[in-house]
This record gives sequence, C-alpha cells and structure tokens, in this order.
Amino acid sequence: MRKVEICMSPEMIHLYDLKGKNVVVTDILRATSCMVSGLANGVKSIKPVMTLEECQSLRSKGYIGAAERNGAKVEGFEIGNSPYSYMEASVKGKSVAVTTTNGTVAIEKSKEAERVIIGAFLNLSAVVEYLKNLPEDLLIVCAGWKGRVNLEDTLYAGALAESLKDEFESDSDAVLMSRDLWLDAQNNLLEYVKQSSHVQRLKRLNIEKDIDFCLSKDVFDIVPLLDGEELKVLN
Repeated sequence: MRKVEICMSPEMIHLYDLKGKNVVVTDILRATSCMVSGLANGVKSIKPVMTLEECQSLRSKGYIGAAERNGAKVEGFEIGNSPYSYMEASVKGKSVAVTTTNGTVAIEKSKEAERVIIGAFLNLSAVVEYLKNLPEDLLIVCAGWKGRVNLEDTLYAGALAESLKDEFESDSDAVLMSRDLWLDAQNNLLEYVKQSSHVQRLKRLNIEKDIDFCLSKDVFDIVPLLDGEELKVLN
C-alpha cells in the first residue's frame, strides 16, 4: 500500500527522500491558492522563483511580475499575493513569474520529487482524485511561515491525508496530528483558522476576503503541476 507523510515546514524537508515520490505543496494563505485561482481562470503558466531580482528580470521577458514579502505586495510589481489579482482579465492568457515569502521556497525545495503538485482547499477534491490514480508514495509539504509550522497549511495537509486514508497508509505522527486537527476544525474552518498567527498578520492588511476565499473547498476542478520550471494545468 502506498504511504503518505507530511513535512510540516520546508526547513524539515531534508529529513525526507523525495526521489520517486509525489509532492503536494500547499501554502493556503496565499501562494498556492493564488496559483490554483490563476491557472483555473486562464493564466497560461506560472514560474515560481526564489528572489525578487529573478522575478524582476523575468518581467523583461514578457512575464507578469507577482511578488510578496511578509504578506504585502512588493512595490514595482504588477500583482502581489491575492487570488483575486490572479483572476483579473489583465493576466488571462499571460505567463506569471512569482516570488513569495514561503510558497515558492517550498516549491523550490521539492523539485527532486517525481511530481510537484499544487494543492489548496480550492482544488482539494481534484488533487485527491488525481493522487488516487498514481502509484507513488506521497509527501505533503507545508510552506509554513518563515520555516515555522503554521495552522492553515497543517489543516490542509490533514484534510488531504484524511481524504486519502483508504488508499494511503501512514506511520507518521505528523499525519496523525494533522488529520486529528482537521477532523476537529472541518465544520467551522474559518473560525478555527482565525486563531492562527498568519491570519492575525493578514488582518492588518485588510484582506479578510482573501482569507475567506482561500478556505473555500472545491471551487476549481484543476490540478496544477510543475512542468520543467513552470506550473501548468494538468491536461
């Protein structure tokens, strides 16, 4: 039987062997939610990069620049880290270069995997159904916050692991804790996540509507995959 594990932070990813495994990267608030939203609404591709400098240089090659640090949009770039920005008509059909505080770091550190899949509550069921048909073991990588564990990514990891419990086994305490947390929170997810440190940071930016949207389940039926250096929708 296939196995599932959860890496609670990119700082712990060196403890896992990625080769031959599928990785689902999640950064609920808000990088992977943005990526799913954009690709579902006609963005051609998304290139995640580590630095502001690389993101800036790609703008001269025709990419829309998306940059976030500490939750806020970086001055000089077209868009920041709001899923609503990724759904605007101005980015439809375009390629986006993106760098964020946590999400793009997690993607970069996951590149040795067989596949890198982008997960969010927004496409939870689509990712579940896709993974059911793959033979490899699974590692869920939570982007966290600057190397630390966070609540919302852990909840997503628990939701994904719970949805796959009939297909994937686990002897991991991280999976056990995440699933129990999800089962406790699932019926009142927004109120539960409002306790988190990152939501408190984001509230200072007056983006409550982003938080509400990013916690919505199954809005989109797509599975973004890393294809070379760019994220594209699975055909």
